[in-house]
Amino acid sequence: MAAAVPPIIFRKGLDMKEAVAADLAAAYHSSVVESVKAAGFVRESGRLTIHLAQEFGFCYGVDRAVDYAYQTRRRFPDRRVFLSGEIIHNPHVNDELRRQQIRILTDPGEDRSTLGPDDVVILPAFGVSIGDLATLEQQGCTLVDTTCGSVLNVWKNVRRYAQDGFTAVIHGKVRHEETRATASQATAYPNGHYLVVRDHDEAAIACDFIRHGGDAGAFVARFGESLSPGFDPAQHLARVGCANQTTMLMSESLEIGEMFKQAMLDRHGPAELASRFRAFDTICSATQERQDAVLALLDAQPLTLTVVIGGYNSSNTCNLARICAERVPTYHIAGTSGLLSGAEIRHRPIGAPSTAAVAEVVTSGWLPPGRVILGLTAGASTPNNIVGQVIERLEVVANSRSGAVNDAGNSGVTST
Repeated sequence: MAAAVPPIIFRKGLDMKEAVAADLAAAYHSSVVESVKAAGFVRESGRLTIHLAQEFGFCYGVDRAVDYAYQTRRRFPDRRVFLSGEIIHNPHVNDELRRQQIRILTDPGEDRSTLGPDDVVILPAFGVSIGDLATLEQQGCTLVDTTCGSVLNVWKNVRRYAQDGFTAVIHGKVRHEETRATASQATAYPNGHYLVVRDHDEAAIACDFIRHGGDAGAFVARFGESLSPGFDPAQHLARVGCANQTTMLMSESLEIGEMFKQAMLDRHGPAELASRFRAFDTICSATQERQDAVLALLDAQPLTLTVVIGGYNSSNTCNLARICAERVPTYHIAGTSGLLSGAEIRHRPIGAPSTAAVAEVVTSGWLPPGRVILGLTAGASTPNNIVGQVIERLEVVANSRSGAVNDAGNSGVTST
């Protein structure tokens, strides 16, 4: 049933920023991290030297989204408050919000159909699809929109593609919340279409079809849910515009854009390129800055290994790990619970699918004897308190013969 009046939507905070500042600091601040930054992003302890990348952890969009969530809970103390999905891909942050009595609609047992005008729903930094937004509006919920500005920029370009008759080719993960939301922007327009390509190999298949044509049915079967409804590659790959999930690997997104440009040149020639191909750099600045910072660290220091901190389903964290792994041994951990001892580490394998259920592995002999120069970075959804805890835990396991995880180290929750 449609709401009797348009729902209230907050997009610029709820005038409670000062009221929640102390809570945010208590939950996510780290004096350890501040001391490392003040010391030139270097920390020495016994045989261990840690070099912290100069851009890491919470980006502006994530910080803003978490801030708005705390403001929402404070503004509406007597109402049910929900997140439409995880606010960001970090288990610690999402658990903290659950402790604030903010429920997540994707959690087991939650029922979206029960939402109504008395409920408040927070839209996460990834955004939501046009269909999901319309449903929430029809249910009359009060909405707090924390969608990141970088994501909104991608949507603007995808809408422009659809309006001008270009199919949006989105470099991203088809089941990722942001990519689903972005794809919905294309199909909101008559005859709007999209194709989601995960990587270089999938892009190559599409580019081969642009150049040579092929079996349209086989193409549709191959890409399945990565295509908009009614997708006909012979028709809808005739004019394409490239975009991307903002947290993908920048170099790969740029390469995929060049692949589609070259395919159009090969098929149609330079004279038709402008009418057949468009591209915009839609990697968010924070993602690019963190990737650039870790590359600078790898270039500047003779690192023994790197440790990357962040949720296992965080695309930008996984891509930081991919960058590091090309140069030195690299371990992607969610928090201190991965640092079992100086002999063993529990981590996410580099290149594994970035899903919440990805299997961890335990690697022995990860920390070599003697002097260790360790590079450290964290994804854009990793708060400073987790980074600080990892730094302290690294010092313990590197300089202690036992270094076994204790209760405090295993929790990954205690602020530093």
